[in-house]
Amino acid sequence: MDRSIICLRPFKPSDADDMLKWASDDRVTRYLRWNSITSKEEALVYIEKVAMPHPWRQSICLHDRSIGYVSVKPETGDYRCKAHVSYAVAAEYWGQGIVTEALKMAIPTVFKQFPQLLRLEALVEVENKGSQRVLLKLGFVMEGLLRKYAFCKGEIKDFLIFSFLATDKLN
Repeated sequence: MDRSIICLRPFKPSDADDMLKWASDDRVTRYLRWNSITSKEEALVYIEKVAMPHPWRQSICLHDRSIGYVSVKPETGDYRCKAHVSYAVAAEYWGQGIVTEALKMAIPTVFKQFPQLLRLEALVEVENKGSQRVLLKLGFVMEGLLRKYAFCKGEIKDFLIFSFLATDKLN
């Protein structure tokens, strides 16, 4: 996989067909807060109502075709120094380093764009070993286990919390 063909860019309505391909896959959405998307119309609504107005949600693209996303959501008020990171990529691209490369592009950009940010956090279900490997490979620190922390897909789950500080070095 030539990593130079990976890019991050804002979502656009014309991504609906591509998004439907990966966001309709239950394997991809298994650990996400939202359910699989089942139609082009639903993908378009998601893009226009969720992705485009989001403070920082970028499409991971290969040859300008959406194959996933990276999202960084800054907190406000007393928590404005931190942001939550999430991501997903089409199952056919798992294990190829694409999410790692996308996050390597996203992290420095986000720290520049939001200078108040000092910390990025990622919450990962204990069962999601692939996501844990990505974060550790990048230099995120696993800070602990959050027992019975949140509902996901109707079940209360244990999560691991990872952090990356603005002063940390990306691997």
